[in-house]
Order: sequence, then C-alpha cells, then structure tokens
Amino acid sequence: MKILYVFPHPDDESFGPAPAIAAQRRRGNEVYLLTLTKGEATKQRFRLGVDKKKMGEIRYKEMQCVEKVLDLNGMKVCDLPDDGLKELDPHKIESVIRDHVERIEPDILVTYAVHGISGFEDHLVSHAVVKSVYCDLKREGAPYPRRLAFFTRFSEDESGGKFNLSSSKLKEIDCWVEASKEDYQKFEDALDCYETYQEVIEESNVKEEVGYRISFEIFQEDFDPPLEVLDDQLEN
Repeated sequence: MKILYVFPHPDDESFGPAPAIAAQRRRGNEVYLLTLTKGEATKQRFRLGVDKKKMGEIRYKEMQCVEKVLDLNGMKVCDLPDDGLKELDPHKIESVIRDHVERIEPDILVTYAVHGISGFEDHLVSHAVVKSVYCDLKREGAPYPRRLAFFTRFSEDESGGKFNLSSSKLKEIDCWVEASKEDYQKFEDALDCYETYQEVIEESNVKEEVGYRISFEIFQEDFDPPLEVLDDQLEN
C-alpha cells in the first residue's frame, strides 16, 4: 500500500503523525510526504538572525534528516508561501497536490482534520484543498486515492503545552494506529532533527502529548470498532 501525507509545514509530519508513519513503514507500507511550504515564516528566524530564504533552506535541511529517520519512500518540499496559503487561489495549491498525487498514485491520502489540531490557518487551508483534490479525482473515476484519512488528536484533557489544541470526538475516530517502542523512538528522533525548533518542541509539550496510539478520521467511511491500520477494509 502507498500512503501519501500532505502537510503545509516542515515538522507537521513529526508533531504527532511520526509514530504512525514509523509503524506503517515497519509493516511494509510505502510512505511518501508532500510538504507545501519550507516553513520560512517561523519566528525562529528572528532568534537566528536570518531572512526567510535562509530559514527555508535551514528547515529543508532538517527535513532531509527526518526523511532518513522515518525511512520515507519519497519526500517533496514545495515553495508555496508559509503563513500565506489563505491568500493564494486554492486552485494553485490543488494543482500542486494533484500533480504529486498523480505521480505517486497513493492508495491512501492523509492530511489534517478539519480543525487542523492547532488551528493554524495553513493547516485549515491544507485540509480543504486536499479534500477538494480527493473529491475531484473520485468524481472523475480515478483509481487512486482509494481512501482519504485525516490525522487528528483525541484527548479528554486540555493540552499541557503552549498551544491550544483541538480534539476530534471519540465517535469520529475511525482508526487507531498502535506504535511500538521502536516507532516511538523514531518519532522522538524525527523531532530531534529540527535543531532550530527545539524551543518550540519543548514549549509545545509534544513528546508528552503524543502517545503510542495515533488517531485518524476517515472521510465518508465509518468504522465501529475503529480500524487498527489505515489500509484495512479498503475497497478495490
């Protein structure tokens, strides 16, 4: 099975989904990553004293470390404007995503849930445009992707970190991917790749927030009990 994750920023793949990605690779799935921006608008550039162009280069280099740690089958980082996706014609973003989907031909497409977890605007835009691409392909009768999944978070407690995080309802969770200790270690190692972002990682409390069970919603499918792997009960 091929799984393609689409996120707006460097580190989105590591702030939560990484244990599931590691588990999917361990099970033999091909896992690909498309990142829409280089994350150049981060305020960390002021601390480092670099401009956006240089910050984007730094973050891309850190992502190359993540690519190796998570053993991705492929990674593409685009140069759309960080913190500026809402100002773009959505068709431009959709074209970038669709071109990559047509090249990879994934069985499963994954992006953020509708609330974007953190609520960052780029996260919300990413949800909308990925879903639009998926629906367009389905209407056209394309054989791929066969499933659209949304990485999400479930918690009955408030986040202990700096950010106010949103959670899906328990009944909305369609899949729980169980990570091993090895998978979880790769998650921590992937976060360590982001050397310039360690202050944010610590403030976010992400290493304590993310557990061994990673949750996903599945678009227009309802599973009760939830699946244990994203490619289970996948129709031809």
